[in-house]
Amino acid sequence: MHQDSTPASADAGEGPMDLEAVREISQAISAAHLFIYLAPETAQEAAALGVTERGPAYLAFRSAAMGAVPWQVTLAAFYNFSPRAVRAMDGVWEAAPPARWQDARFRAAERAMRRVGVRLTDGELAEARSLLDPVVAGADYAGKVLAAANASVALPADPLVALWQQITVVREWRGDAHSVVLADNGLGPCDCLVLHTAMGRLPTALARTTRQWNDEEWAAATQRLVARGWLDADGRVTATGTAARERVEAQTDEHCAPLWSPLGPTATRRLAALIAPITDAFTAAGTFEAIGGQPRAA
Repeated sequence: MHQDSTPASADAGEGPMDLEAVREISQAISAAHLFIYLAPETAQEAAALGVTERGPAYLAFRSAAMGAVPWQVTLAAFYNFSPRAVRAMDGVWEAAPPARWQDARFRAAERAMRRVGVRLTDGELAEARSLLDPVVAGADYAGKVLAAANASVALPADPLVALWQQITVVREWRGDAHSVVLADNGLGPCDCLVLHTAMGRLPTALARTTRQWNDEEWAAATQRLVARGWLDADGRVTATGTAARERVEAQTDEHCAPLWSPLGPTATRRLAALIAPITDAFTAAGTFEAIGGQPRAA
């Protein structure tokens, strides 16, 4: 893990962590991380390693921090992907070992951020790192497989890409926590995806293509949500379903509150503001048009 350090701007004495601030930083972190899955530089770097299919490349890039694990381990960590989608990554470690995939991911991030003109001053980068680094160093990684794997990765030399990798650690930390909350609420891998798309958070066609649940599985998940009253007979989300989805998000926020409590609400919101130029630059470049134009927290 990265070396421990003390928060430079922790809000001493602010009391319990404000869950609204947790939600704000979670959305900012997710948005600043997201471009890596949509930028053309990512596909270009994968092709240079000999993998041109989007699905296996995505799986290799995102799971590379865990090492050359079998596809079944990646399936366990990614939650809402079907086994057939993840099984397609067989052979990616023969194309290139995980360390090369990780290096290629960093190159893709650097190239993409330079192309769209992400602008953070040296002072802003240093301030963001002074806030984020202690969060990464002090996090409890028990049960947080993808977060722990990313926290073990050596930071790249480029300061902007190094900041992005620290963002990736806490993005995956929330994702790991979210998977636990989904399971606790009886939302299985396909069920949570159906509800997610019904709420307009991800285009259904994109979800079906990337996660590869077949028609029978998708229909069965839909029927389970209808039986719970979360979707209506036409597959539209109900008020009960909307409330249930918000309850899942609120429980995830509660799970994440200890992660951010060493900073406190004010410094946490300051970090969100400091990393916003990453999202702004990719939004202006049209990177998120494939998912409706705006990045959303998972």
